[in-house]
Amino acid sequence: MLKIKSSFLFLTILSLLFAGCSNDDSGYIGLLPEEGEEFSGGETTVFDISQNAFGFQAPNLNNEEGLDFFVGNSLFNQNWVTSPASTTARDGLGPLFNSRACSGCHFKDGRGRGPEYNGEVAHGLLLRLSVGNGSLGEPLSDTNYGGQLQDQSISGIDAEAGFEIEYQEITGSYPDGNTYSLRKPNYIITNLTQGTFTANQISPRVANHMSGMGLLEAIDEATMLSFSDEFDSNNDGISGRPNYVWNVNENSVTIGRFGWKANQPSVLQQVAAAFSGDLGITSSIFPDENCPPSVICGNIPNGGSPEIEDSNLDKTVLYTSTLAVPGRRDWDNQEVLEGKALFEQANCIACHQPKIITGNHSIQALSNQTIRPYTDLLLHDMGEGLADGSPDYLANGNEWRTPPLWGIGLFETVNNHTYFLHDGRARNIEEAILWHGGEAENPKNEFMGYTADERQNLILFINSL
Repeated sequence: MLKIKSSFLFLTILSLLFAGCSNDDSGYIGLLPEEGEEFSGGETTVFDISQNAFGFQAPNLNNEEGLDFFVGNSLFNQNWVTSPASTTARDGLGPLFNSRACSGCHFKDGRGRGPEYNGEVAHGLLLRLSVGNGSLGEPLSDTNYGGQLQDQSISGIDAEAGFEIEYQEITGSYPDGNTYSLRKPNYIITNLTQGTFTANQISPRVANHMSGMGLLEAIDEATMLSFSDEFDSNNDGISGRPNYVWNVNENSVTIGRFGWKANQPSVLQQVAAAFSGDLGITSSIFPDENCPPSVICGNIPNGGSPEIEDSNLDKTVLYTSTLAVPGRRDWDNQEVLEGKALFEQANCIACHQPKIITGNHSIQALSNQTIRPYTDLLLHDMGEGLADGSPDYLANGNEWRTPPLWGIGLFETVNNHTYFLHDGRARNIEEAILWHGGEAENPKNEFMGYTADERQNLILFINSL
């Protein structure tokens, strides 16, 4: 248990100001949780620790939304097939794709990972490609391979390429003498089929887990901007700024919220872009087939124009928006609460905002909810160690959106792995923290300066989210 000492005076103050305290004969001061902090998604929270923990609908949906959720779940999880087919609502796959179903990358609505062996497909990590940036900062696609390397194709069409990953081990040590090892990935593109490869910017992206996306969409833009400190006016070394991206549906530039670089403005556009880029399914948002130069699109049967009708796209969007957020585990455990205090002391909360109140949303269940996502949805410079060198609208090659942390402690249960960060290089939470640099250099150093027990408690807290 934590004893009061000078370096932890701040823990005592937290206990007195925010949680109350209780003394025993040993002089131990106990920390108490905040009221309701176990409800990470507000009224959308579900308490389940099984492998299906990410797959429940928000319990506060109305009956009609519940029916649409059921249909959206089917569209998300079942395989799409090539045309022509008797299953006309799910045909039109390809001609190029990375997975046959959304769930191929977001298994059980969870998180993707890198391939575990050379040639493995549909694992949830893909490579974004660009040759520079356009007038709005949008990535410009490789002439022959497009904006995303696709390692699968329909019969009679060559897949674009494959890729392999080689890891370099990097060792280091904490001030207390304990050692650690990190792995740095190197991507090798193989079996190119479409001629010259011109992309000079390659960005690996792991499929994020799905919980709470509609709640993040419901956060007011003004609230997001209140977290921004682009010029670090408070001198804490952390700035944070929004990305502004092209919103296809609104035909204008709007604030970005989704994706590793916050390059998508809405759940609708995120879902439609995934249908297009990952499955080769056209929609009214992205109506063009993604064909390689060696193929004439008009000669390939498609599943209609568009291949997913607006009504089904809308149901998939509702499903994606209203997946319940898993509730906390062990939120009132003393070691977890001590880890929470250490997380705050290290100023991790400057980016991982603990509590936000959503604004209005077209889905009433998502409106005016007190949520605990541990994100600000802003871009932060994470240093050269994590840089991909690939600008994306306003995001430069060092910047990444703060990922939400809710549900992170259930990834191993749901997805059978604990690979974190944008490319899955971190094998656990500790390694993910140690890769932090740039604006997060000081919080990382604070973590490294903690004792081994303190570091473990901080990790216990993150795993409780």
